[in-house]
Amino acid sequence: MTDKPDFRRIGIIGQRRYKNLAAALATLTTLAHEQGFELFVEPGLTDLVPSAGQLRPGQTDLLVTFGGDGTLLSGARMVAPYGTPVLGVNMGHLGFLTCIYADELKDSLDLLLAGDYWLDRRFTLEVAVQLRQGDAEPAYVALNDAVLHKGGFARVIRIAVMVGEEQEEVGTYSADGIIISTPTGSTAYSMSAGGAIVVPSVECILATPICPHTLAMRPLVLPADSQVTVEVREPSQEVVLTIDGQEGEPLSPGDRLIVRRGKATVSLVRFAGQSFFSTLRRKLNWGVNAPEQLK
Repeated sequence: MTDKPDFRRIGIIGQRRYKNLAAALATLTTLAHEQGFELFVEPGLTDLVPSAGQLRPGQTDLLVTFGGDGTLLSGARMVAPYGTPVLGVNMGHLGFLTCIYADELKDSLDLLLAGDYWLDRRFTLEVAVQLRQGDAEPAYVALNDAVLHKGGFARVIRIAVMVGEEQEEVGTYSADGIIISTPTGSTAYSMSAGGAIVVPSVECILATPICPHTLAMRPLVLPADSQVTVEVREPSQEVVLTIDGQEGEPLSPGDRLIVRRGKATVSLVRFAGQSFFSTLRRKLNWGVNAPEQLK
């Protein structure tokens, strides 16, 4: 638990495709009037919260995201440089990173204002592209992962993976791509590609090949202060960098992806009884005996 906070300026982002979004925002608006705090919304939601101001990252005490993990990831990257805590409200299905459901909003805000919560701090990745001619471009921030993957038709790409400032080569191989992830991202695409599940408090970087065309390459767990460099060698089709599955750019032969631990930290709001392993059990059926599940 933490000292009673001063959450007087609450930012809001959300996905309009959820049918219950308007009702959830109405609930939050009512609570804001009752508790005396200000609301600030992204431009696409102003008609749903007409009394709110315009959201400006860095000028709020708390960011509330309405949607799924994608919405939370987008919001987390937005406020990561400012250290603003993020409360994820799950409006969809899985919602692995989100904290509560819409019908828990009132009780959760009461707990927040009473200081009855804790912050789950997650580190980020700084992801830069170094073009074959020129310096590295401005870096992206990733909470989950940076994925270098093929585009277009189902053909493989050839990449070289290096670790450290001295860029010691780990290996050069053909694959569908590679996932460089944080412990937070270990339960996302990396897990689906055969990577390890990592407890978020373990500080490390994961490098998980996507369908490598060799039995010799396996997922790597590296120290958090490692620099991972991936060079595009021989693409048969378009090669694309994707950050948290939401933004990115195409790469060409000779371009390099440079990934290191980011300076920003994301603080996710959690309440009593919410832990990493309880989330694994609820959301991913971790440790569930299949025969018992069928009873």
